[in-house]
Amino acid sequence: MSKYIIEGGRRLVGEVPVIGAKNAVLPILAATIINNNTSTIFNTPNLKDVEVMEQILVSIGCKVSRVDNVIFVDSRNISKINIPEELVREMRSSIILMGAMLSRCGEVEISYPGGCEIGPRPIDLHLKALRQLGTIIEESHGFLHCKAEKLKGCDIQLDFPSVGATENIMLAAVKAEGTTIIRNAAREPEIIDLQNFLNGMGAKIHGAGTSIIRIDGVDSFNSVEHNIIPDRIVAGTYMVASAITGGEVILKNIEVEHIQSIIAKLKETGCMIYNNCTTLKIIGPKKINAIETVQTLPYPGFPTDMQAQMIALLSIANGTSIVTETIFENRFKHVEELVRMGANIKIAGKVAIIKGINELTGAKVTSKDLRGGAALVLAALAANGRSEIEDTFHIERGYDCLEKALLALNADIKKI
Repeated sequence: MSKYIIEGGRRLVGEVPVIGAKNAVLPILAATIINNNTSTIFNTPNLKDVEVMEQILVSIGCKVSRVDNVIFVDSRNISKINIPEELVREMRSSIILMGAMLSRCGEVEISYPGGCEIGPRPIDLHLKALRQLGTIIEESHGFLHCKAEKLKGCDIQLDFPSVGATENIMLAAVKAEGTTIIRNAAREPEIIDLQNFLNGMGAKIHGAGTSIIRIDGVDSFNSVEHNIIPDRIVAGTYMVASAITGGEVILKNIEVEHIQSIIAKLKETGCMIYNNCTTLKIIGPKKINAIETVQTLPYPGFPTDMQAQMIALLSIANGTSIVTETIFENRFKHVEELVRMGANIKIAGKVAIIKGINELTGAKVTSKDLRGGAALVLAALAANGRSEIEDTFHIERGYDCLEKALLALNADIKKI
């Protein structure tokens, strides 16, 4: 088991490039299954979750090779419909393989997915939508067996703008007979990236990024090359790292439009932020202002994946802040670890009340999930003294060599 050892109190300065988005590359790798051809994907982050998805593709018969940040997939010889249970359990987003496999093979057998334990993330929206498209789904002993003689386009109204369900419908509908319309679709930038990839290989999809997506089914696809969008959550994490240490950090390779909600909240804390389309400079304040209210919402609202990092920052703000988590029920696991570092945070249901203190103190803490682990790293950077963060494998699921990036920004961090 690896851990980070961080000596806090150093101001971060310098430049850092932002990697390709984990939440964009995973559905796009799933989409390569549909192609029956070759796909070349650029700007892919080197992450545990991406590795798991590569292993899944290999297990069903794809040829996958990787050189640096480029992944090459040849999906012409898919021979299996069973997705290995041990791989699915490692990664929540493996559920989007259902739509892709139904498109390509008309059948798939998959277990219920794993991933971070941040509360119930029911897949009933996925199953309901796939049934509407004509899939027969049998559930038994923790497995789902899905079969469709012929997928048929239809109108689907999502009860909640779920990113995973929107992606699964897109993947299933690209070859369906007729037209599929998704209403109340998720609007995240990663959905637009998936649309661009699918359209690049010959699909006919319009409307990604809005709440209504239209998919006209097509019969065949061509080979495709695609560049993954920058990771807005990694960008947001580096921004908070600069803010919490009173630093001055320049982020390269970003999409400023994708992080507007994060920029707005960090400006409220007193950060100075300057940007053009692909570069951003953030200067942390001498004293961090408390924020009256932060509420996590589907895009373009404040991302649930930035909630933990924001709480770390607000724990040393001047005054009391209130953070409401509306997306996941069990997403405050980092709070008890921050309290070990001296933070004054009370949880009442979906609400965290944070009374800012002068400084955090270094402590031995444990990363319980991906974003909560990142929040502990941020807290440790600002804390007085030495912190040890255990179970960093969670963090490595979403950050490519986080310790190297922070080291280049003047942090005192080492991985053991």
